[in-house]
Amino acid sequence: MRIDGLQRLSAGASAETWRFERIVGAGREPMILQRFTGEKQFTAALDKRSQGLVQRAAHAAGIATPRVDLILEAADGLGEGFVSAFVGGETLGQRITRAAELARARERLTGQCARILADIHRMDLDGLPPLPAEAPADMLERLRRAHDGFGVRLPVFELAFAWLRERLPAVPEPRLVHGDFRNGNFIVDADGLVAVLDWEAAHLGDPLEDLGWMCLNAWRFGRIDQPVGGFGRREELFQAYEAATGKAVDRRRVRFWEVFGTLRWGIICQWFGNQFISGEVPLIERAAIGRRVAETELDLLDLIEGVD
Repeated sequence: MRIDGLQRLSAGASAETWRFERIVGAGREPMILQRFTGEKQFTAALDKRSQGLVQRAAHAAGIATPRVDLILEAADGLGEGFVSAFVGGETLGQRITRAAELARARERLTGQCARILADIHRMDLDGLPPLPAEAPADMLERLRRAHDGFGVRLPVFELAFAWLRERLPAVPEPRLVHGDFRNGNFIVDADGLVAVLDWEAAHLGDPLEDLGWMCLNAWRFGRIDQPVGGFGRREELFQAYEAATGKAVDRRRVRFWEVFGTLRWGIICQWFGNQFISGEVPLIERAAIGRRVAETELDLLDLIEGVD
């Protein structure tokens, strides 16, 4: 086996992404390498080995996610990471919500997302690596500590913390939660959703967390009239999920997770901004994301007031 055409595609906050071709005999197959960069992250994410194992298990269970062929070992000398099959399609959220050639895909995406989430949430946990599991109260307390660490308490965030504390849900039997299931972590072609990416936030918990997170305004890419990823409506998502699981969706619990997710994203924005201000990561991208704290404050007020 040989490799050819090694090309760096991106350097994200937690991983580098490389594309190359694997050559076996006369055959050539495009592949993707993801390597951990070692950069500090806001919350503890899965290490790349565990992420690769979760993605491999999901693919084996029939979930639309790239096949993982190799998980790097220390002896490889390449750090943490894994190699997966290349999947073609669009990944940019702005194009997924607007591109004319994806109009038919947008009509299908909400139902496809619901069915894939249902498949993720029914996966056998025995085939997974050890994953973190936290009750909603513990997750909220972790956010509280993170926000307090900045030394500045924002009134709207304080309102959201109080609102969430009063509505902590009872969680059913924990299931696999993707943790970052949203527009921006999808590969989409003209027929719809081809693959789900970025399993680094996978954990055990309330499956409705994924539904709430997917509806955040931040993932609509300007299409605020379409709460589900900028391409669909909440009720369409809920009804399709109910049809796929045979279980009723507790709308109030999803709303809890949407408020929680919005607060979490706001604190992540605060963290990025603080990295820029402190000089720890002097990238203009961090400053730009930091300014989005104000957007999340408005989103929180709308959600708490019941404005769609």
